[in-house]
Amino acid sequence: MSIPNLITLGRAIIVPVVFWLLVSGQIRAAFVLFVIAGISDAVDGYLAKRYGWQTELGAYLDPLADKMLVVSIFIALGVLGELPSWLVIAVVSRDILIVIAVVLSWLLGNPVHIKPLVVSKANTVAQLVLAAAVLADEGFGLGIETWRAVLVWAAAILTVASLIAYLRAWLAHMAGYEAEGTGS
Repeated sequence: MSIPNLITLGRAIIVPVVFWLLVSGQIRAAFVLFVIAGISDAVDGYLAKRYGWQTELGAYLDPLADKMLVVSIFIALGVLGELPSWLVIAVVSRDILIVIAVVLSWLLGNPVHIKPLVVSKANTVAQLVLAAAVLADEGFGLGIETWRAVLVWAAAILTVASLIAYLRAWLAHMAGYEAEGTGS
């Protein structure tokens, strides 16, 4: 177990704490833990690359911890009425569909190796920025409703675009050829 993997594991462990803080109305504390999670993501990535501590476990654990954090925050903010339900459903459904596609390809004996796509990275950034903006606005009363609306639509568009790109790549893989330009 490398240091970056331990940091990532710590990030995964705080996900239920962040969720609980949100649904119990402790938005500022949730925001602080969210920021700590973001910093830990940067630190574990830096350490893994800088010192060659990349592991197969880390390649799976890091994006899983990130997705757990984003999905749990989106669900909590949706329950609290701070994000539109349709966006929460889109974000969660995208991730579920991608997992189903990966599992299905594995069950069919044609495992697909997920490569992060540029649109998917942009999607993750948009979702994280939206989550941070909503948490900061709700926790500290910033009054950024217009920016929140813009971020909601940016996250929605990128969520759909990312799903389409992954499904296109998955269908190409399942049909026996790799789609051009699917890697990043």
